[in-house]
Amino acid sequence: MSGAYPRSGGLIQRRTTAVSNNAEGAADEKEEKLNGEPEEDLDSKETRLTLMEEVLLLGLKDREGYTSFWNDCISSGLRGCILIELSLRGRVELEKAGMRRRSLANRKVICKNDQPTGDVLLDEALRHIKETQPPETVQSWIEYLSGETWNPLKLRYQLRNVRERLAKNLVEKGVCTTEKQNFLLFDMTTHPLTDNVVKQRLIKRVQDSVLTRWTNDAHRMDRRMLSLLYLAHSSDVLENAFAPLSDDDYEVAMKRVRELLDLDFDTESMKEGTNELMWAVISFMSK
Repeated sequence: MSGAYPRSGGLIQRRTTAVSNNAEGAADEKEEKLNGEPEEDLDSKETRLTLMEEVLLLGLKDREGYTSFWNDCISSGLRGCILIELSLRGRVELEKAGMRRRSLANRKVICKNDQPTGDVLLDEALRHIKETQPPETVQSWIEYLSGETWNPLKLRYQLRNVRERLAKNLVEKGVCTTEKQNFLLFDMTTHPLTDNVVKQRLIKRVQDSVLTRWTNDAHRMDRRMLSLLYLAHSSDVLENAFAPLSDDDYEVAMKRVRELLDLDFDTESMKEGTNELMWAVISFMSK
């Protein structure tokens, strides 16, 4: 799985680029691959989406172009996606556990690399994390970015109009279009689906991850897909991907999702080569 964003190394580099910059770009690219970002197939025509865009796309009604009015989970879910996306790109990480092995919930998020990602939402969140001292926990950041805090000094961290901004990204990528719909008392901007192939590919990948590609080991799964399963579930949109399945496949898929939800996230985060911030977000979002 991979999100739609420019590579740090780029496709074309000027001959005058400093060697040190090339080395930094290569290090960033290596970091992304280690964190579950496959090598980019330059001949591939498949639209690249970020975790946030994938979760929103799963939640959007195809014809109506908006998420369910009753879904109050997707807002914090999208903020969790932002933190994991930054982590997969090597921009943020959890502070060290220390000798006492502090739990995921008590460890702070720190900026690892402040190089812009090229995504406006990600870069806005990254700037907040970099400038905040002392550092804050994953739970605090999800609350701050969502605007769900009683501290008026932290309201400036809120990322506003996230769903609308992500929907516009999907429009720019040719996945959705923009329309105005009248709802008796008010007009609302909606984003109906225009490219059903992209969404069907996404749904198929989600289904395959718990059916034909199931590994029975979270650490052998692609980190981006693993994160998508957890965050789509906590955002209450995973059911949309499983709805087309037969009764038997649906039962198997949900059983395997429950197995993932039953994992001890602190224990999983201690395993070699894991992404601790990813597990910290999953732990908070799965409460």
